[in-house]
Order: sequence, then C-alpha cells, then structure tokens
Amino acid sequence: MNVRRHLPTAVIAGASVIGMLALSACSDSGGGKADGKLNVTASFYPMEFLAKEIGKDHVQVTDLTKPGTEPHDLELSPRQIADLGESDAIVYLKGVQPAVDKAVQQSGVQHTVDAASLTELKKHGSEVDGHDHTTGDNGTGHDEHGHEGHEGHDHEADGDDPHIWLDPVKFAQVAKGVGKTLADADPAHKADYARNTDDVVKKLNDLNKKFQDGLKNKKTDTFITTHAAFGYLAERYGLTEEAINGIDPESGDVSGSRMKELQKLAKDHHVDTVFFETLTSPAMAKTLAKDLGVKTAVLDPIEGITEKSQGTDYVQVMESNLAALQKALGAK
Repeated sequence: MNVRRHLPTAVIAGASVIGMLALSACSDSGGGKADGKLNVTASFYPMEFLAKEIGKDHVQVTDLTKPGTEPHDLELSPRQIADLGESDAIVYLKGVQPAVDKAVQQSGVQHTVDAASLTELKKHGSEVDGHDHTTGDNGTGHDEHGHEGHEGHDHEADGDDPHIWLDPVKFAQVAKGVGKTLADADPAHKADYARNTDDVVKKLNDLNKKFQDGLKNKKTDTFITTHAAFGYLAERYGLTEEAINGIDPESGDVSGSRMKELQKLAKDHHVDTVFFETLTSPAMAKTLAKDLGVKTAVLDPIEGITEKSQGTDYVQVMESNLAALQKALGAK
C-alpha cells in the first residue's frame, strides 16, 4: 500500500517565503549581496587601493592578501578560490602572485583586469656577480655606465618588472583601466566611477609632481635597497637603485665580492643609507649597513599596509618614501 506523506501547510509556506527571499536577494544585488554593492576582489594592497578609491560606496572589496603577508609568497585556500569565482570583478597584477594568476584564469569571471596590461612593463637591472642592479635608463635600455637592462625581479619567465605601482605615472594609467572595468561591471554607476577615477589620477599626478620637485637638487642619485622593487621609480626620477638581492629580499648572505662592490659603490656615490622594507626582516640590511659604516632606513614597496607602515594609505606611504629618499640622497 502506498502511503503519501503530506507536509504541513506552514512548512510549505515557510519554504516558499525563504525561496522568494533568496531570489529577491540575488536579483536586487549587483554581486549577490543584499546591499547591492559590486563584489570586487583585489589581489593585494595596491589593487585594493585603486578598487576602493574608484568604487567607493558602490563596491565591496575583498583583498586576497591579508595585512602583514608578503604578497609574493601568497597561497590561496580552497575557500578563497571558490569565493574568487563569485566575484563581479577582479583587479590583479599578473606576475606578482602565481597562485592568484592561476586562480583568476580558472575563475570564469567576466570583468577581470590585469594591471600589467594597462601600462608598459620593462626589464630593470643588470646582473653582476649573480645580483641585480636596477637603474634608471632614461629610455635608452642602458644605465649611465652602459650596462644593458636585464631581469630585475623573477616574477615571470620573460623577466618583466611588475612593480608598476611605485611609479605614480604608471599607476595613474592603471587607475584608468580599473575605472573602466568597474564601469563595465556596473553600468548604472558609470558616471561615479569616471569621476572617482579622475580624482585618483589627479592625486597621482600631484604625487608625481612632488617627486619631481623634491628630487631635483640632490648630492647623489644612487641608493641601495634589499629588494629590487624600485626600478620604475628610479627610472622616472633619474635615480639608480642598487639591489642587494633583487629576486628575493630574504635570500641569504651577500657574497664577499658583492660586499666589496657595494663598499666601493657607497664610497664613490656618497651613499650613506641602506634601505629595507616593512614586510621582511631588516637583519641583512642592518648587517650590511654596519659593514659599510652607513645608516639604515625604510623604503616601503607598499605591497601591504600594516601598523609598521609609514602612513595609512598609498599616497601617505609614497610621501614618506619621498622624504626618506630626499634625506638619503641629500636632496634637502
């Protein structure tokens, strides 16, 4: 005998209401969120900064890289990869985080922008004794000593330097592309995204002018860093970056021959500072500085904002970087 089980009317009605609420939430929101905000995923802090500045109240931004995490070493959890696929838009920079590059490629998200595609990438540095030395080549492909530019940071097989956000001019070009992507993903607020993009570009143009003016009159144009991240900045403002170990800021001890080279360089170019950064150990920089008889200071590649950062956002930290360079180069 077949027995039909009847669900109570209240249960059926409750299920119907839940179903309608779920449909309503999906249809009313820009990215599956009840508040209607565009769900944007950023790969690390510089991309997060642009997404928030341009999107403002229209976006909910998730940064894949937690504060204090070295972005180059990021590994994504299964949950992060799944959430990435639910994004309305993704803002990332190919070549910085291989795990992110792979996840983005597999995400199937339509509105995705690779910051590296929005401006020209270059190779920075010339390898001496296995180390990278990043210089401003003034567009010639060679530095002031005639060295040809080579790989400055081994993020991609082609050796292109991805640190474009440390050049305000290039970062402004990226901002325009991010603004267009958000507008394409959320046409209803296109005018707001355009206006916000113009505001960001103006901030970056003003920052560029501060660097140009602030680094005009300097005693030396050479600075030493632990991380070859400042190639675009050096090129933009006519400086020469000497990176201790450009591929990895924590790769180990400096060779004896490189130490002698740096000692001569520091003497010849009146270098009195070795720069280290906030997300990695300063031990190597301090050891080198002690051997060279010079000071240490922070030059932040702005890959993440923490309580140790010299500012609360990109612009403030860049202004702190300018002040540090001015002091080290004798520009004020």
